[in-house]
Amino acid sequence: MAEQVLVLNETQVPINITSWRRAMTMLYKGRAAGVAYNGKMINGALRLPEIIRLVHYVPLPYTKVVLSRKNIYLRDNHTCQYCGKVGCTLTIDHVIPKSRGGEDEWENMVACCARCNNRKGDRLPEEAGLKLIGTPYRPSSTLYLHMTRLHGVPESWYNYFFERN
Repeated sequence: MAEQVLVLNETQVPINITSWRRAMTMLYKGRAAGVAYNGKMINGALRLPEIIRLVHYVPLPYTKVVLSRKNIYLRDNHTCQYCGKVGCTLTIDHVIPKSRGGEDEWENMVACCARCNNRKGDRLPEEAGLKLIGTPYRPSSTLYLHMTRLHGVPESWYNYFFERN
């Protein structure tokens, strides 16, 4: 990652990711306070932040994460939730099949490779001899989903950002 900085609202909730330059401007103008630093220096005098917190609360509208094929793939990290294959052709599987009353909801849909989906068919995972790798859940924010694309996320972000299942 090219020195990006996590921005927290005054309430410690992640709201954005910004460049280190923008973060330094916000610190200098007193709009934010540094929370965590990465040990690097700018001009040998200023510490480079990894996380900043806004000084004043910024109200944000609450928006649920849209249930879509793309967002399920992002949540499941493009990995089959039954066999763990990565980089294969994925489909969406209803853990409880629709024919048995399963709903189109975050907690009932997972990314699945075509082979496992055919093997499971119209049965429950236990009936097909399959086991879910993780528990399907509703992501907390769109920012969470976009973070799954980034590589080299600083360890200090985990306490504020990632849900640990």
